[in-house]
Amino acid sequence: MTNRVLLSVSVLVAAAATAIPVSAVAQDQDVPRTAWGAPDFGGVWDFRTLTPLQRPRALGDQAVYTAEEVAAFEARRNRSIAGRDDREPADIVGNYNQFWFDGGATVVETMRTSLVVDPPDGRIPPLTPAAEKLQMARDLARAGATRHEPSPGGWVDDLGSGMFAVRCLLGFNSGPPMTPAGYNQNVQVFQTEGHVVLLNEMVHSARVVPLDRSEHIDPSIRQRMGDSRGHWDGDTLVIETTNMLRETSFLNGLSDANLQLTERLTRVSAGTLLYEVTVDDPTVWMTPWTYQLPMKQNDQQVYEYACHEGNSGLYNILAGARQREQATEDALDTVK
Repeated sequence: MTNRVLLSVSVLVAAAATAIPVSAVAQDQDVPRTAWGAPDFGGVWDFRTLTPLQRPRALGDQAVYTAEEVAAFEARRNRSIAGRDDREPADIVGNYNQFWFDGGATVVETMRTSLVVDPPDGRIPPLTPAAEKLQMARDLARAGATRHEPSPGGWVDDLGSGMFAVRCLLGFNSGPPMTPAGYNQNVQVFQTEGHVVLLNEMVHSARVVPLDRSEHIDPSIRQRMGDSRGHWDGDTLVIETTNMLRETSFLNGLSDANLQLTERLTRVSAGTLLYEVTVDDPTVWMTPWTYQLPMKQNDQQVYEYACHEGNSGLYNILAGARQREQATEDALDTVK
């Protein structure tokens, strides 16, 4: 058996032993419905949260916070965000100040200690040996470069893990799959009997998802956000996405072209749309893994994210990199 298969068996055994259900949010049977009888997902949904993607190691096997722990955690994090905690400064040089960030002020309503629900330890599975090797090579090539800088000698296609967001190609939280991060954490859903559209506020990316159970497009035709196909499983909308062009902004570009996603959306109450994602990328992670994100209905509209208007940052990043490289060459010539 391969390491991936062995680890998959171990995860399944652990899940059975802990008996933690993947879908842990009960559904309200009185949710709004469309004229044709499907659950009504229309509107704007807010996915801000303080809950981390992975469970902190210090929490061990604690899957859910107590009410007292939630209150303490939220108070501590909100003090830090406001800049009142000297141990966690809110503003740093070279970044936006806190006025522009909008990370939310509460944990998810399920009170889970992580968004990851499978594996049961709330942690993303280990990288494959090949992915670890690739990550080490990237780190070595980018030694000394910050997140948005090109690798030494690199250009716009080598801007580090934030390259897609800096170039305004893909939002850093809009996916697929969607993950809480930073700001503009809203998605607007439109429905017809035959299609669902997911419009993200970040970089205004939109996915038009057919619901006719049609086949995915030719695998040789790849897109930055992949090819999505959906169907209804009872009152849950299941969206399967494949044919990724390459890595995306998901987890700072950790995934690759082999990423396959199964997203599930269930309106569990009038005000909550549960977003559940199973991530499967066999060349990156040893096993598939799943996270849940309860999204809250937002009565505000989605605004345009005019990413490229006045975007002098990209020019300045590259100009600064060229100046540093020239300074290094001049210093070496002096030594010679």
